[in-house]
Parts: sequence; C-alpha cells; structure tokens
Amino acid sequence: MLFVCFFRFLIKFVNMILYPNVKINLGLKVLRKRPDGYHDLETLFVPYPGIADCLEVVTGEDYSRTLAGLKERYPSLTQAISDDGKLMITLAREGGVDWDPLKDLTAKAYFLLADEYNLPPMKIFLEKRSPVGAGLGGGSSDAAFALRMIATLAGLELTDAQLASYAARLGSDCAFFVYNTPMFGTGRGEILKPYSLDLTGYRIEVVVPEGIAVSTADAYRGIVPSEAGMPLKEILRQPVTSWKDSLENDFEKTVFAQYPALASVKAELYEKGAVYAAMSGSGSACFGIFIESFQNRLLFP
Repeated sequence: MLFVCFFRFLIKFVNMILYPNVKINLGLKVLRKRPDGYHDLETLFVPYPGIADCLEVVTGEDYSRTLAGLKERYPSLTQAISDDGKLMITLAREGGVDWDPLKDLTAKAYFLLADEYNLPPMKIFLEKRSPVGAGLGGGSSDAAFALRMIATLAGLELTDAQLASYAARLGSDCAFFVYNTPMFGTGRGEILKPYSLDLTGYRIEVVVPEGIAVSTADAYRGIVPSEAGMPLKEILRQPVTSWKDSLENDFEKTVFAQYPALASVKAELYEKGAVYAAMSGSGSACFGIFIESFQNRLLFP
C-alpha cells in the first residue's frame, strides 16, 4: 500500500516520468490446460528493481522532458501516430525495435482506456532497457505503469482493482505490476493475492544471456501440465536454502532442452555461491539468490 501511495505521488509531481521495473518468478508450476487454450499455473511474482525501462506520458499540449536525451543516445527513434491523431508514441531501444509502435503494450493501454473513456490526446515516450523475450515481464510492466499514468493524466479515478482488471486484458502478468509487490499468482497469472516474502539477508542477481530470446509459445511447446507434487506455497514456506531441490520452474525442462546455454547459466550461478538459482518465467533470464554479507545487505523487498 505504501508503494502505491508513493507511486501516485510520483505520477503527480515528477513530470510523469517513471521507471517500470521487471519481475522474477519464484517457482512456476503449469497445472493444467484450460478449455480456452490457456494454462492454469501458480507462481510467486517478485518485483526486481535492478532492471527498468524509462516511460514518459504527457498530454497532447505538453512537451517531453526526455525526447532530447533519447535523440542524443539513440541514432534513430521509432515513432508512430494513431489514425485519429490522438496518440503519438516514440520508442527507443539499442539496436532499434522490430515491432509496430502502435502495437506496443503501452499504446494498447491507451487504446483500451480510450474505448471506454474520453481520453485527451497523449504522447508516450518509452526507452526500452529491459530485454525482450527474457521472462522478466518488461513489456507487461510498461503496460501497467502506462495504464496508471494515462488514467491519472485523464483524471480517471480508477482503483487498483480496476486497473488490474484492465491490465489482465493486456497480458497474463500485467496485473501484477499494478501492485508491484510480491503476489501469489494463479489462473493465467492474473489472479493475485498478496504474499509476505522475507528475503532479508539475501541479494538477487539476474543474468540475461545475450542473443537468446524465448517466445512464450516455444516455452509451452512440449510442456506436460501436472498437479502432482508439493503445493508451491508449502515449498515457499521452507527455508531459502532448501529451495534448490524442491522449488522448480516447469518451463526449464523444455527451454533448457532447446537452449542448453541457459542450463549452463543456472549452473554458473550455483558455482558462484547462489543458494538458489532458476530461470525466470518462460526464460531466457536466470537469477540467483545469494546470502548477503552484513556489510552489504540488501533488504528485499
């Protein structure tokens, strides 16, 4: 709750520039396939502030505080304007972007709210720093942050529950980023309940291998859903030092078979001293949890 209040404070008083962070998954069990083609799963979403994009949203008559810096840092920017002229979006990413800006999740957030509310013209400026296809939810985070920023600029009094409902329509893990605090996810990942997680005395290190991007469709290919085994919540209640042999990400079996280098990354994290290591989401990012020294302790969250 404190984070949400601080989030709203930032939106009002810091020129509508925010830094959407990514997440990691502690455990990910694919339980069953649903009649609608999706899968029921359970996982613990945990925000990871070490990797973040830069997102600015302004109304049509306002000017950008970040555009000049983006032009300086990136040789070319990708821009687009909606057919009705009400939305202009600018994307900046090292190496450029290979998708239509108007299909970016931040643009979809605007269009989703515009279908139900009379939104003013707006401009979105997004600097993509988070990796694509890494299982860290960077695009979902952008979408959730954009929803809140757009709603605030438009004067919409939407509750977190309402924002989460809209976010779930944009992506399975988008709703998590509305709350941006440890949440236990079920269903497609959009059914969320707060979870008390204490990692005091530990630090988290995320590794994103270069040149490997894993699509969600590829990750699901070959998955065999199963409800067998100890429930995830019971495993999470055990000491962190015991997770190595019990806390699993079901996607690792299929993804590691296709990308053996990722299995090596996980092994290297253990060699460096991690007490627990895993792939995040559907990959390709892996993370390790390390015991932190008293002098350099990270309180997380």
